[in-house]
Amino acid sequence: MENPGKLAQPMDDPDLSTLHSGIADYYAQRVRRFGSTPLGVDWSCIASQELRFVQILKVCDFTASLSLNDVGCGYGALVGYLLKRHAEADIDYLGIDLVKSMQNRASQLWREQRWASFTTDSSIPRIADYCVASGVFNVKLQQSTRDWERFVAATLSGMHHASRMGFAVNFMLENSNSSYNNSCEGLYKSKPEKWAGYCEREFGSSITLIEGYGQPEFTLLVRRQAAHA
Repeated sequence: MENPGKLAQPMDDPDLSTLHSGIADYYAQRVRRFGSTPLGVDWSCIASQELRFVQILKVCDFTASLSLNDVGCGYGALVGYLLKRHAEADIDYLGIDLVKSMQNRASQLWREQRWASFTTDSSIPRIADYCVASGVFNVKLQQSTRDWERFVAATLSGMHHASRMGFAVNFMLENSNSSYNNSCEGLYKSKPEKWAGYCEREFGSSITLIEGYGQPEFTLLVRRQAAHA
């Protein structure tokens, strides 16, 4: 079994630096315009944002102490959800985002939560029990599908290597009939088998696919397989 204590393939691939800059610029503009709200991170409302949190957090075992990396954390909305739904859990949370202004807003907004911290980085700076990412693959802007899928693959690899137990991500669903999904330019959409198969093949992980929760998307729970003697 590979050593999960080393980030063998970090997210900050130098070939992706321009792409990362484009993402950072886009979300910096969003948060400047809409502030610390779902629209500031390109979600339509709190209800849909939290519905996605429900799905990605299914990878976590909240009955024991856990550490959690939130990749593309934005202003830290997941912290608020954890306070509401898992207030009794013992969590060591790190939010990671490409946008410095997002980190500043998150650090200010959640400054009283000593268990939560935030950083600006294009890689995942620590190993945790779990990694989650909600919506980080949706908005590809003017990037080619080929380059965007390199970004997706690098991010998934980074999350795998930074997770002791597993990670969770979501994707917009290809061929959805949603008016939002079909009307917006620059969105990345995929079929579930594409990235479920990739994670199973590349990481030797156990995959749980979640669909049908009222959004034009799917969630993957990617858990490490137990080592065998």
